[in-house]
Amino acid sequence: MIVRPPSPANTAMVRPRILLAPMEGLLDCVLRDILTRVRDPLTSVAGGGIDHCVSEFIRISGTLLPNRAFVRVMPELLNDGCTLSGVPVRAQLLGSDPACLADNAARLAALGPAGIDLNFGCPAKVVNRHGGGAMLLDDPALIARIVAAVRRAVPAAVPVSAKMRLGFNDDRRAEECAQAMADGGAGEIVVHARTKAHGYRPPAYWERIADVRAAVRVPVIANGEIWSVADALRCREVSGCVDLMLGRGMVVDPGLAWALRAHDAGVSADAVSWSQLRPLITDFWQLVSARVSRKHRAGRLKQWLNFLRRRYPEAEAAYAVLRTVNDPALIDAWAAERNGVIMGNESKVAADERIALVD
Repeated sequence: MIVRPPSPANTAMVRPRILLAPMEGLLDCVLRDILTRVRDPLTSVAGGGIDHCVSEFIRISGTLLPNRAFVRVMPELLNDGCTLSGVPVRAQLLGSDPACLADNAARLAALGPAGIDLNFGCPAKVVNRHGGGAMLLDDPALIARIVAAVRRAVPAAVPVSAKMRLGFNDDRRAEECAQAMADGGAGEIVVHARTKAHGYRPPAYWERIADVRAAVRVPVIANGEIWSVADALRCREVSGCVDLMLGRGMVVDPGLAWALRAHDAGVSADAVSWSQLRPLITDFWQLVSARVSRKHRAGRLKQWLNFLRRRYPEAEAAYAVLRTVNDPALIDAWAAERNGVIMGNESKVAADERIALVD
């Protein structure tokens, strides 16, 4: 049985919730694991300051998936639906067939996720071309049928939520789409404050989340362009939402949720330092090495370092060293040297030779 660390999830009525966003190709189970290991600088409690995470989407396209397909995307299903630090994870489904989504949701719910989330916001062309993700925002009636079918298919105790953008090409139907989700039985709605056409270009239109929030009677969580505590506070003010979902801001600054927690509590706290983060980067590399094919491993590490260098000068230096390195053995040696250990049975002389090639 998982013993979950003290978290804001247990006091959601009195403290704002912070959710960790799904991001296909970036914020997957590996990075979820690592970001929820980040400890509060004040109390040393793990959990990253996150109430719950949402998995990257599991695509449903006409078949009933086997259990292993769900576990492949969300291995937390083997851990009582939580990350190793005890943070609950909801499984996200993407598709456009209400009956097929309902059948898969029922099977998935039996595996014990912290809830089922429905994707109505993915902007990827390949997804939209097949009628999924943000494309559904042009069909509120279908959205309502999808949510209602999934809500009926899973036990009442299993939360069903939805994540949407403001629209596909424009935001004229944002309120109508949110109402369809709420009418279908979604218990809460995350709104990414841009349309599909906006992509990820700034700004985020937080004021439109306020309009959506006024149109429904379920909790609305604001998402988009929250890179700092100041951004979070401004987003809350403009959107009227207390609860937030963080995505790229947490990838850039893994201590962002804890910093916002400290502000909400009226206390000052040191930022998560590079020395605190460095062993987690090594852990990230080890997890990537165990899960990702050899030719893609280096890219995953460099991808995260590329985000981290916006916040940490040390990450900028590491990225500069590794930018052209694609051999996992060289990165093994680099990681080992930076942490004062030599991995495997490799001799220190051999490791030093490899590090010299990197540096």
